[in-house]
Amino acid sequence: MISPSTSGLQVAAPQGPRPDTALSTGQQLEAVFLTEMLKIAGVGKVPETFGGGAGEDQFASFLREAQAKEMVRAGGLGLAAHFDQSIKDAAK
Repeated sequence: MISPSTSGLQVAAPQGPRPDTALSTGQQLEAVFLTEMLKIAGVGKVPETFGGGAGEDQFASFLREAQAKEMVRAGGLGLAAHFDQSIKDAAK
């Protein structure tokens, strides 16, 4: 029987999020939010006639996600900054 030994095992103390990681996470959260808002607004909705069928409907989500990421990259709604600050405050 082999039992793991914890002697000699060093575990680093948890540290707060790195500033770049917190901002990146905030931007990802904002992109997810914008993707859902674009979906609700009907962006990428397949037209009833002469549409691309099921394939177009499946790939519309990729288009919305790409549009949302570009919106965030261009400045977005400013949610990323709020998320970033909240993450930093929670780490304190």
